[in-house]
Amino acid sequence: MVDWQVTATTIHCDAVDDEVTIMVDKDWSAKCTGVRKYTESREEQLNMVRKSLQLRRALECEGTQCIRILEYKQKLRDEEALKMRSTPGPADTSGEIEPSTDEQ
Repeated sequence: MVDWQVTATTIHCDAVDDEVTIMVDKDWSAKCTGVRKYTESREEQLNMVRKSLQLRRALECEGTQCIRILEYKQKLRDEEALKMRSTPGPADTSGEIEPSTDEQ
């Protein structure tokens, strides 16, 4: 289990040529501020078409299956796994080495 409630990062999303914030909750659900902005707002969709023409490349929000969201979640999972491997278990909290009790 993670020791945070929500974590976020702001990136430049080249799919929409704008800054977006990706948020991940402790249950690993994720949201991107660009998804709502660029898929629900007609005005922003028109602005994106104009910007596409200026840049001479297609701009389009990839939605909730965007590779940037998936990569950020994977980065967090990798960090959590690394933390779990480097954290001593409950029996190892004293830092002392227990003597061997092997009797032969």
